[in-house]
Amino acid sequence: MNASSLIGKDPGWIILLKGILVFAVCVVFTILSVWGERRIVARMQMRLGPNRVGPFGIIQGLADGVKLALKEDIIPEAADKIVFTLAPVISATTCFLSFAVIPLTGKVSFFHHQTIMQLTDLPVGVLYILAVASVGVYGIVLAGWSSGSTYPLLGGLRSSAQVISYEVAMGLSLVAVFILSGSMSTGDIVDSQNHGWFIIKLLPSFAIYAISMVGETNRAPFDLAEAEGELVGGFHTEYSSLKFALFFLAEYVNLIGVSALATTLFLGGYHALPGLGFTENWLGGWFTLIWFFAKLFTFFFVFVWLRGTLPRLRYDQFMQFGWKILIPVNLIWILVVSTIRTLQIENTSKIYYIALLVTLVLVTFIVVTFRDKLKQKKQKAFDEMEFEPVDFPLPQLTFQSEKDLNRVGGQLDE
Repeated sequence: MNASSLIGKDPGWIILLKGILVFAVCVVFTILSVWGERRIVARMQMRLGPNRVGPFGIIQGLADGVKLALKEDIIPEAADKIVFTLAPVISATTCFLSFAVIPLTGKVSFFHHQTIMQLTDLPVGVLYILAVASVGVYGIVLAGWSSGSTYPLLGGLRSSAQVISYEVAMGLSLVAVFILSGSMSTGDIVDSQNHGWFIIKLLPSFAIYAISMVGETNRAPFDLAEAEGELVGGFHTEYSSLKFALFFLAEYVNLIGVSALATTLFLGGYHALPGLGFTENWLGGWFTLIWFFAKLFTFFFVFVWLRGTLPRLRYDQFMQFGWKILIPVNLIWILVVSTIRTLQIENTSKIYYIALLVTLVLVTFIVVTFRDKLKQKKQKAFDEMEFEPVDFPLPQLTFQSEKDLNRVGGQLDE
């Protein structure tokens, strides 16, 4: 019997305890994530990082949360006060909802009741997660609009365009997973990876999803909705105290959420590494939770690694990459996976696989050639452009005496 078959058989008090536990884990992980990110980036930059509040500075995140709560809550005069207050609540609440359909463990004994650590399992569970993530973006957009300030508005506009672009790429990257597993249920997708993780079978889909989830969470190098050097602080420039803390919480819970989804869809979920399946029965099945968190922390480390090493992209480069590279590659890959899946179902001869491989190589060659020719054409057009010198008006220099004039002339000669 699959572990997902236990869903729907839990009494109400078990479901309530699961919900409280998931919420508590997300909040605690946020505190640990802030501490972990600071320590890892400090290590990369040859610094110590937090090392005073608690052992190794581990309670620094909690201290920052208390500090934010005690700060003065300021609402600008020009702000729409209702929407201004509602925006961080939307961002902070929606980010928790995706964990309702994420299976964290296999079958375990929870207060002498056989269950799995998953609140519910929907036939369209992955689409539910994408829908919740889309609603969460409204918090950022409304925060930028309601602040009554230029820089937050620009940050909100950037975020809306960014999310539209990269949610399309993210959604398309999951189509191949649906085709191979035959389901959109997170539990069924995990069960379908018992004989091989999808990161191996669907490596292009995983690569596209990994890039898209960085853009979806507004993390460096794709943190263009905040862009301190260009937009002061972006959409949350005017926020302070607990309202800013809610945006802070939403960012890190979203980071954990997309990592958990990647673990579920491509890394076998709570299943152990290949060859270590016998460990899944340790601790009465609770050891699967350790495997799940180990994979999740790996994604988190990559997030921090990117932030500590890569510079922020230009906005036009970022949008072009999403629309002109990720989405077209996604569509071609979906066509390839669909064809292979159809041939597998029909038990077609291997000659078709060879023909498909040759076609894929030809398509790749055509795309690369077309891209190179397009670059050459742009470079040629740029070289042929004629730039006319522009005379800018200069202020008239005035001098107190002939001595000052001679001194300035001497400096110019040097």
